Amino acid sequence: MNVPAEMPRLKGYRFPREVVAYAVWAYHRFALSTADIEDLLAERGVIVSREAVRKWVNRFGRHFAHCIKRDRPAASDKWHLDEVAVPINGIKMWLWRAVDGNGDVLDILVQPRRNAKAARRFLKQLIARFGQPRVIVTDKLRSYIKPIRQLAPDADHRAHKGLNNRIEGSHRPTRKREKLMGRFKSVGQAQRFLSAHDQINVIFRPRRYRLSAISYRHARSDAFDLWRSYALEMTA
Repeated sequence: MNVPAEMPRLKGYRFPREVVAYAVWAYHRFALSTADIEDLLAERGVIVSREAVRKWVNRFGRHFAHCIKRDRPAASDKWHLDEVAVPINGIKMWLWRAVDGNGDVLDILVQPRRNAKAARRFLKQLIARFGQPRVIVTDKLRSYIKPIRQLAPDADHRAHKGLNNRIEGSHRPTRKREKLMGRFKSVGQAQRFLSAHDQINVIFRPRRYRLSAISYRHARSDAFDLWRSYALEMTA
């Protein structure tokens, strides 16, 4: 892909917004490294360093995630909460994740503890953004009990490992990317990357097993249309 002259450069960057948006999309959509993206662009006639790709991903991944959060339909009032261990620099950290009844990721938070204080902090963040839930599904971690009772007293709290399978699948892409990246290097890096990665996957990874081939193609086409519209909003 030689860059056509009619494609204006993104202000403050050497390349057009279409090239930058493509790099960010490919990095988050597939399990690729920045070196892989560098090679993909080189095959298309765009010579850019992997460090430039890394900066694009960090800078504009947040932009696309913000646009997706802003425009997506309201979340359902049934939440699934779970936490998974994430080693960072040899220290066990905990990634707290919440998805709604449709399987869409609501939010994530990387914290050093897996206790009631951490659960309260995460739940408070969710309620501030989405309001009060009708149902909260968790595993049998007792740290959830008191925060839910205090912050969402009217919610039906269902604590059962088998009921929380919907959120278990959301951890798989994290594990795949964690392995590819050679583990996360800092809490800030993990929080920044996963916050964008989970939101981008919301629109580009619909639950295909629930869709016909035609419906899936329509969903994919709609996702590309959204991505192009968000690319037009990119600023330096």
